[in-house]
Amino acid sequence: GDIAVEFRPLEDAVDPSNMLCAGKDSSSVMAWAQCSGSQYQQLSETQHSYETEWDMVNAVSFRRKPCASALNHGHERSRWAFTFCLSDLRSVTVKEEGWTFLLFELKESCTALPALHFHQGGSREFLDGLRRFSLCPSVSVLREPSGRQQLRPRPREKHASASEQLHSLTDPHLFPFKVLIDCVLQQKFRKDPYVTTLGGFSKVTNYIFDAFRGTEEQHQRPPEEVADLLGEVIQGLEINQQEEPGFEVITRIDLGARPQVTRAEPLSVEDWTRHQDPEGRMTRVPQLKKVIFKGGLSHAVRRDAWKFLLGYFPWNSSQDERKTLLRLKTDEYFRMKLQWKSISDEQERRNSRLRDYRSLIEKDVNRTDRTNRFYEGIDNPGLVLLNDILMTYCMYDFDLGYVQGMSDLLSPILYVMENEVDAFWCFVSFMDQMHQNFEEQMQGMKTQLIQLGALLRLLDLSFWNYLESQDSGYLYFCFRWLLIRFKRELSFQDVLRLWEVMWTGLPCHNFHLLVCCAILDSEKQKIMEENYGFNEILKHINELSMKLDVEDILQKAEGIGLQMRSCKDLPDSVSSILGFEADVRGSDPMDSGSAPAPRASPRRPDTCSDLHGHLRETTSHAVAFMS
Repeated sequence: GDIAVEFRPLEDAVDPSNMLCAGKDSSSVMAWAQCSGSQYQQLSETQHSYETEWDMVNAVSFRRKPCASALNHGHERSRWAFTFCLSDLRSVTVKEEGWTFLLFELKESCTALPALHFHQGGSREFLDGLRRFSLCPSVSVLREPSGRQQLRPRPREKHASASEQLHSLTDPHLFPFKVLIDCVLQQKFRKDPYVTTLGGFSKVTNYIFDAFRGTEEQHQRPPEEVADLLGEVIQGLEINQQEEPGFEVITRIDLGARPQVTRAEPLSVEDWTRHQDPEGRMTRVPQLKKVIFKGGLSHAVRRDAWKFLLGYFPWNSSQDERKTLLRLKTDEYFRMKLQWKSISDEQERRNSRLRDYRSLIEKDVNRTDRTNRFYEGIDNPGLVLLNDILMTYCMYDFDLGYVQGMSDLLSPILYVMENEVDAFWCFVSFMDQMHQNFEEQMQGMKTQLIQLGALLRLLDLSFWNYLESQDSGYLYFCFRWLLIRFKRELSFQDVLRLWEVMWTGLPCHNFHLLVCCAILDSEKQKIMEENYGFNEILKHINELSMKLDVEDILQKAEGIGLQMRSCKDLPDSVSSILGFEADVRGSDPMDSGSAPAPRASPRRPDTCSDLHGHLRETTSHAVAFMS
């Protein structure tokens, strides 16, 4: 009946000691490793790849270490495992010496437990978990004169004061947005679209205290104020505040029962190999994509499979054809890299855009996924690669250059590829999909928010009306979800799973919008029952970060998609958003063997796709919305 703490080390998918880094003043490739807190470099064996011809500009590459037997790995990991009862815990000491370590002290133990460091984050959540259990309800953080922090019992306070609640809300660790309190809006979207957009909501500072008024009457802002607020943030966004005749009544559409769906196991190396012919061409690609959608990929397959999913390698290419393509792409990449590498200081002084790109990239790289072992530490070669790939992308697409948030999209790709050239071209393919999100006019973001509103209104009209009543109908709290595809909402490994599933293109177009609907559908009851207002909704959505389960979300999103596909009265605009009109009516692309179903009865006129009043134009292939 006791509560126990169990720690079992897991094997990392990538070992930074496999990285090879070129010396700063040499063209030779150097090995990088870390031992006892110190770094050393040694000459490595000559690389047997085409990239050795580009050593002058090649900063980092990788080599594999021979893997020890599974038995040895299991023994090594089990040596650090431990378990103890929570009732035996005397204290938890939090030490910060560059990294954050947790030291456990038991009440009666002659054996010291090893210090813990959470490489991918989670120490704060672990400590919060200790506080929540009934055996230690009054554990709190106390600072000692030595500068360390310890968790020790102290009397629990009955109620937190309003000032303490406000302090916890503005704590950057607990409230990552940091834009609702005394934020000054600056029109710098190209450098930081996320902060700039949400920064515009600094005008709600005076409303944040509504969150602490308990059951007091909710105050609703005038439509003119909301329009002015969003108009400043999203340039070019036209908000029609006039009544539009002909659209006063929104008909509630019965979507029918939501189908129950299940997830499957990740695709293994053996299954991936069985889909290749003797020449290396991928076979039965639709079936392969369906398997990937239903279960994702095992990590050992990702490096090869992502190149196909992102379009870097054609599905019908042979092994020899891919080798030829890789040689061409390697040449093209390093020619572009040489362009910015060979620019002199004098030239750069006369190129303000390049200076701005370089400065912004350096700042972002130094704070991208630093808790991940692949990027942690000082002078990490992974950071060198992030910097070089992003700088080279500026040469590839100088008009767009670099916009904050792009480093978040590159980081998982580089983590999987472990190769500079492959990571760059996969990133290029991903950016082809995400390009409009980072353009100055934000057309991609505006379109997605409007489309998401149309889907959400159809899915649950009462919840949509509630959001509108709380000035949240613009769905600005979903901005970060859409901008960088949930990169900061899920754990690093869950991001890998979500992205590879979305890259299959199944089961419909814009599946990421259904993922948004699935998350909001799970949270709507709490939002409405607690009568959350403008600030509480934003805060609640922010606090979902790192608390979401990707498998549950994917399961619900797929069910919503099937539910909408089976609806006979689905509005044409929603059908266009999800790409159903391109499929045979009634057929399921997930079922490649199904016969075309009879054509459905004519759909009713579309009355729920316009986000705030009216539909500008509807065609058979595209729908243009006006807010």
